[in-house]
Amino acid sequence: MNRSLLSKQINKEGIDDLKNNAQVFSSFLQNQTDGMIIHVLEKLGRLENGHSRGPLLDLLNNQNENIRVLSVKNLAKMSDISMLPIFVKCASKDESTEVRREAVSAIGRLRNEKAIPILIKFLIDSDPKVVMQAIRGLLVFIDRPNIKQELGKLLKHPNESIKEVIDREINGSSYKSNNPQEHDKFPDQIKNTVVHGDTQEILKYVPDESIHLTFTSPPYYNARDYSIYQSYDEYLKILENIFKEVHRVTKEGRFFVLNTSPIIIPRISRAYASKRYPIPYDIHPLLIKMGWEFIDDIIWLKSEASVKNRNAGFLQHRKPLAYKPNAVTEMLMVYRKKSDKLIDWNIQQYSWDKVKKSKVLDKYETSNVWRIDPTFDKIHSAVFPIELCNRVVKFYSFIGDLVFDPFAGSGTLGRAALNLDRHFFLTEKESKYINRIKEEINKSNNLFSLENNQYNFVDFENFIKSFKK
Repeated sequence: MNRSLLSKQINKEGIDDLKNNAQVFSSFLQNQTDGMIIHVLEKLGRLENGHSRGPLLDLLNNQNENIRVLSVKNLAKMSDISMLPIFVKCASKDESTEVRREAVSAIGRLRNEKAIPILIKFLIDSDPKVVMQAIRGLLVFIDRPNIKQELGKLLKHPNESIKEVIDREINGSSYKSNNPQEHDKFPDQIKNTVVHGDTQEILKYVPDESIHLTFTSPPYYNARDYSIYQSYDEYLKILENIFKEVHRVTKEGRFFVLNTSPIIIPRISRAYASKRYPIPYDIHPLLIKMGWEFIDDIIWLKSEASVKNRNAGFLQHRKPLAYKPNAVTEMLMVYRKKSDKLIDWNIQQYSWDKVKKSKVLDKYETSNVWRIDPTFDKIHSAVFPIELCNRVVKFYSFIGDLVFDPFAGSGTLGRAALNLDRHFFLTEKESKYINRIKEEINKSNNLFSLENNQYNFVDFENFIKSFKK
């Protein structure tokens, strides 16, 4: 039944009457649908007396998993140590993993010494989420040597989340920034600057934690005339080295958005097959290992008319095994530099006025599928659409931030940055694209809003000198 209809059937006063009269509550539960029972259990609120205990205990035998979970959750609100055997039974015997997790959580919420040996036993449970709830309960007693010793054993646990929590709580490990510079500041030498040179070398001179946002699309593996590599392993290794440096120069807790897609290397003759390389899937584990935390995947959906037709042969013969769909998508993989701090901390590093001005108030895409037509350019064969850059810049940076593209290409990210009152830092290896970047930057409507109306184009040697002044 619709939640709004349920609310009309029983209001707050009615729920208060139920939870304060065990007989009325029990009688009510016997004649209700599962949906109504769940609705009431979700709305019970604080339980300061024992009137609801009997009816809730009866619901622990209900066939509906959600009802049992909510019953345990409400019983835990009473903070009654006498409920410990009941919670232990649910945590040990219930067939539902959700009920078991909630029951272990209830044991921890008792904050009672009698619960300690029970919580220790659940540290070896096969369900990592049960273990995590047991850890939470034991952290209340973390100052006790025996508790530290038991939790320390989990440093070898196979689950990565458990190891991370234990490493932080026991060893004090953290991803805290050591950069004294204010979060919304960055070096003047890279402000609105385009550097002509190899980004691998350029990045070595960029100070730690200088960048607020990186959005880039690396060269396709041997699919364009401007990106020739000896092997796919060499290609991945080069990207790994660059993205390690991007991680270093990114501010704590800030974002890296990577646009890639699988690529096809055509066959050399009809005697051989073409080869398809799953670039985003091969790069991902490398990024996680170096300290990026995966946040989201966004699908960039292009019109089918804009992509190469791979389906023509199958359209004619319709033979199984030979089906080849047209590749109309690319992936925007969103990563955050790992930090102990939540997103709220990053937001709080800015003045309220800047946060307010940076809010995304216009209509925006609510799904992870972005329908944006590609852009074609006579100079550069793989140009970012300005709309794609605009979305990434608006969603993952604040006004006045510095955004970076290590493979600048035609410089569309720089134009988006200026249009949206951000600053840019771009690096580009190919000399034929530098003039194209200048043209793109000059398209910015907000060019005259820049301080002193300046942006810089420098070569690698002069860029290095700027840090030695």
